[in-house]
Parts: sequence; C-alpha cells; structure tokens
Amino acid sequence: MRSLEKIGFGGGCHWCTEAVFQSLTGVDQVRQGWIASEGEAFAFSEAVIVDYDPNVIPLEVLVEIHLNTHKSTSNHSMREKYRSALYFFENEQSQRIRNILNELQSKFEQKLITQILPYAGFKPSGDDIVDYYYKNPKKPFCDTFIKPKLRLLLSEFLLYTDTHKLDHLKRSNSETESEITTH
Repeated sequence: MRSLEKIGFGGGCHWCTEAVFQSLTGVDQVRQGWIASEGEAFAFSEAVIVDYDPNVIPLEVLVEIHLNTHKSTSNHSMREKYRSALYFFENEQSQRIRNILNELQSKFEQKLITQILPYAGFKPSGDDIVDYYYKNPKKPFCDTFIKPKLRLLLSEFLLYTDTHKLDHLKRSNSETESEITTH
C-alpha cells in the first residue's frame, strides 16, 4: 500500500502551479485554491496542495521543481496574491524543507525568497477553473505562461514527468521544428 505525503506550494498563479504538479509521476492529487498560514502570512494566497508518493518522487525534487517554475527569487509587487511559499502539514517537515532550500540555494544566483510556513487553512477553487490547463491547453494564457513551465519539466525533470500527459507538447515542438526547417 502506498504511503502518501502532503505539502502545499504557492508562488505564481495557481493555474500554472496546478498544471506543473499534475504533470508529474508520483503525484496522486493536486488541489487548487488559496492557502493561509499564520502571523503575517494569515491572508489567503494562491496555491495548491499536493498529495504525493515519496517513493516515486522525493520531496527534494518537488521543491526543486517548484523553485524553478515560479519567480522564487523575486519579491515583486504581486507577492501578497502569489506568496512564494512551501506549506508544511507536520512540524517535522519544516526542518526538512529548510535543509532542502539551503541545499538548493547554490543553484540560484539570487537569494531564494520562498517562505516555509505552517498550513492553517484552504479555500478550494471553483470547478470552473480547476484542472485549468488540461481543460484549456490552447488558450493564450496556457501558451504564454503554462507551456514553458511544462517544457522545462520535459527538459530538466524528465525522470519525474508524466510524459504521456505532455505528449501534445512533444508533438507541437517537432511540428514547430519541422516548420522552421522547411521555411
């Protein structure tokens, strides 16, 4: 029997974050919505909750993917709505996440701003925007913001990517390459 673990990720638009984690092997469920924490982070911010099998995809890989698929070093003006955060559900996760962030910092030129926060509450998104990318892969928002993140999965994290879900990207890449070489 699988033993699933749970973690929350916030950083960019929850449509983007949802699509990234839905496209990984070992991820059992992705719940899109808003997560609140404690203290200064009490306000709800766009995020996802991910249930995953650590025997298939380690927490370290999930965190690295998250850091590389949103602006984890940028304290931009939308940070209140898009808090860069890792939300832990069990206290022992907190130190483990801190160690992972410290280790991954060397892969980034700028300082990571991603916060490690206790999970305090969740408001799910409405059905009309849940599974946004996989319901709307041809929408301009998906082309502009989500597809580049999914292509990053295929190029940098292939071992953990559900390639069947992203077959359409591989086809569109070869079609684009073929158009470029014939024109």
